[in-house]
Amino acid sequence: MNSSTEAKKKLAEMAIPSGSLGLLGRQAVKLFTAWQSTPEQLRPLHLIFAADNGIIEEGVVRQSQDITYRQAQNMAAGKAVISVFCQTNNIPYQVIDVGINNDLSVGINRKTAKGTKNFLKEPAMTREEYQQAFASGQEMVSRAKDCNLISLGEMGIGNTTTSSAVLHGLTQIAPEFIVGCGANAQYPEVIKRKREVVAAAGNIYGRLFTDPAEIIRCVGGFDIAAMCGAMLACKQKNIPFVLDGFITAAAFACAVRMDPSISDYGFASHMSREPGMAYALHLGGIEEAEVPIRADLALGEGSGAVLAVTMLRSVIAAICQVPKMSELTEPQDLSHISREA
Repeated sequence: MNSSTEAKKKLAEMAIPSGSLGLLGRQAVKLFTAWQSTPEQLRPLHLIFAADNGIIEEGVVRQSQDITYRQAQNMAAGKAVISVFCQTNNIPYQVIDVGINNDLSVGINRKTAKGTKNFLKEPAMTREEYQQAFASGQEMVSRAKDCNLISLGEMGIGNTTTSSAVLHGLTQIAPEFIVGCGANAQYPEVIKRKREVVAAAGNIYGRLFTDPAEIIRCVGGFDIAAMCGAMLACKQKNIPFVLDGFITAAAFACAVRMDPSISDYGFASHMSREPGMAYALHLGGIEEAEVPIRADLALGEGSGAVLAVTMLRSVIAAICQVPKMSELTEPQDLSHISREA
């Protein structure tokens, strides 16, 4: 019996109404299938890739770039929201500096460069830089010990612009349909500028948009390249992974384009506010109905991904611990159980 069949059998035999675990039950089957086994415990690890983006020179954000460094420091010090989420739920996490624009590094130092270049002036990264960032993501997965699920997060001022540019390169969908406000909802002129920048990138690099690696290299970020590498490494180790918001979804779309079987390992967590989110997930083979959390989140860092991990951890434990319906056929004396509220 293969792991998928065994998982479906476990669900069917549980002492619950048939199908009552809904999407979580279906995700559990997908987890067991990716693992090729039915472990009784979920052992997660959260990876946060941090990098800066040269495209901020073009007025696509109002925030100062040094926020990337400062917030990555907060994460590493246990003072960010994602740190608290992980600590509260006993989920180990790592901050990986793959390109923060600071002489100092934060967390695990895999700094490719001090930020990418302004892609309206030249490609965001060289081929060597792309390969280095991609390999850093692979390395973080290969060195992960005693975990069977990885969740992904990111930090980088300007990375909704790079993600939109990557998605535009993959799909040629008009920028007005995929470019959102990011952290600048109160500045419509910033959103307008982001759309202009993404459209210009398509005009500049359209002929080079022949494969996802070139798209990331030309208009993406080191965080996107690293997460893409991490996803491919997860598949090689039969480790499923949980996406966060739009940036991780854009990386996922690229990874699936590189290897369609990656879709079998990726799990959605929440629907980002960014309009490109649904398109990116669709490219990875995930439809909106397969997204479990609708909480209007727009934080990043992997906050939604970690919340989804707690749900997956709970459902795996339930499948492995709740008795079979057949085991409940005999009357049981429950008088020893307190009925007090």
